[in-house]
Amino acid sequence: MSPTPFSPSPGEPVLVLLEAGADGARLPRVADPAVPHLRVSDQGVTRGDGLFETALAVADEAGVLRMRKLGAHLGRLASSAAALQLPAPSAAAWEAAVERGLQAFAAANDVAAGDRLSVRLTVTRGPEAAPGAVPEPSAWALLSPAPAVEDEERRTGLRVLLLDRGLDSRAPERSPWLLTGAKTLSYAVNMAALRHARDHGADDVVFTSADGYLLEGPTSTVLIVRTGEDGVRRLLTPLRQKGILAGTSQAVIFAAAHADGWELGYGPLVPADLQGAEGVWLVSSVRGVLPVRAVDGVEIPVDHELTGMLQAHLDADGDPGRHVSGDPVPTAG
Repeated sequence: MSPTPFSPSPGEPVLVLLEAGADGARLPRVADPAVPHLRVSDQGVTRGDGLFETALAVADEAGVLRMRKLGAHLGRLASSAAALQLPAPSAAAWEAAVERGLQAFAAANDVAAGDRLSVRLTVTRGPEAAPGAVPEPSAWALLSPAPAVEDEERRTGLRVLLLDRGLDSRAPERSPWLLTGAKTLSYAVNMAALRHARDHGADDVVFTSADGYLLEGPTSTVLIVRTGEDGVRRLLTPLRQKGILAGTSQAVIFAAAHADGWELGYGPLVPADLQGAEGVWLVSSVRGVLPVRAVDGVEIPVDHELTGMLQAHLDADGDPGRHVSGDPVPTAG
């Protein structure tokens, strides 16, 4: 028997399950987010064995919700899945789930220009299977209203702490099973770091390696602007090979900045580079570009003009093919 169709309520999150069809293809189905859908033995819950991506959809002037850099998020998810040897749904299946979710949200809500949705894609290894059996992954998309970043936060900037992640910069190469470049569900350490920062009067964190290199924030990528000894002003980010997640927002900003004539650089960076920078930012898909105003209690400059430029570069990116109009999406059931 096919499940009863579910219609989301206004203002509520939209859940889209990716369910296996008769031919094994994953098909999207809008489901009630207030009822259970995972088995208690799902390895995403019991072991943190899974992946996620969080993207952003923004309504244009006509009130049409459009995805930001969905392709980049799906590419990173595929790379993470390969690292975990996790059989994740195809990009086409994820795109169908997102499209169905955007359609469902638009049908239930009066969408206005500038409205924002957090679009979280999750896949786990699925419930525990018998020895020798192949587990069936669980996969879903959850679309939730995303509040606008507070102007005060962007104006005044963040206070960050530098925290040692406990791994040296060669650990990712030496121990690939640490999965430092994959966006896994195992975020307990990241959340603990943020709680530690807030308990000590800071807003966020920048991780460092045990041998003293800058890495990333718990949920963000680090950008800095610095003028070198050669007099050239550069936009810089830490070196990915040091064990950080590839930043989708950083990639968009770098591409636009390069087109504007900026010199770009990929580390390696050390804490002293933050103190000597003309600006430091934490960048992520949903929160956007946020300036840093203090590192370990030491004030650093906040350049509002550069913040605006970087945010404009990020806002200019989009996925014009992904919106709430278009052809109906095949669904499960």
